[in-house]
Amino acid sequence: MRIARFSLPSDGPAGAPSGMVFAVIEGDGLTEPEVVRPMRGHPFGEPDLVDGTVPLAGLRMLPPVLPSKIVGIGQNYAGHAAEMGSALPADPLMFLKPNTAVVGPGARILLPEQSRQVEFEAELAVVIGSLCRNVAAADAAEVILGYTCANDVTARDLQRSDGQWTRAKGFDTFCPLGPWIQTDPLPDGAQVTGTVNGDVRQQAPLSDLVFGVPEIVAHVTSVMTLLPGDVILTGTPAGVGPLADGDQVTVTIDGVGSLTNEVSLD
Repeated sequence: MRIARFSLPSDGPAGAPSGMVFAVIEGDGLTEPEVVRPMRGHPFGEPDLVDGTVPLAGLRMLPPVLPSKIVGIGQNYAGHAAEMGSALPADPLMFLKPNTAVVGPGARILLPEQSRQVEFEAELAVVIGSLCRNVAAADAAEVILGYTCANDVTARDLQRSDGQWTRAKGFDTFCPLGPWIQTDPLPDGAQVTGTVNGDVRQQAPLSDLVFGVPEIVAHVTSVMTLLPGDVILTGTPAGVGPLADGDQVTVTIDGVGSLTNEVSLD
């Protein structure tokens, strides 16, 4: 199931809320047209879907979730750790991004004047579905709502100069998420791919993660309580690089979808 957020007009299906709403996307766009079935309330539990649908085409798609917090995992691919000149961490290396960094598909990534080296980082994002603490790795699937694409945009020069990562990863627009939350299991052999202006810059199987999703969920929840809608960024493969005004950057994850954003000066 694909769960997304939209800005719906007031003349939508009978019984559907208007404004910013969660919805399920139905149809494959090939054998049947893609339509949106709005839900009342939120998807953290049994979704309460309305009877009617509206065409997906032309709707404004929002970030699929607005988390209370975004937990990033750094240097979780051996190739990326190597290109950063770092050794692999003994435990998942955590950092936080503010929820004000979140933007959705099609939104602009703004280049701040404080940085001269803003880089893309294509990542799989885990969306938490229930309040949880001290989750065992074997039980991680029980607290995961689904997966989405993420771009952990980073001001690399500020990351180096500051010696810690809050400013480098915390600018507004530095956490594109989307296009939706895929609640189905990830397919075997799924890859994460990052492209800039159509050129592949990053590509690696999710099996290359140093710490897999269950281990990450267990580690993070051993430290902090996660709330429904919180997001964990699982790390980026080798190939990160700079973004410039006018670039188009896309994150694609097999079985999930593609997230595309334009880059412009702030």
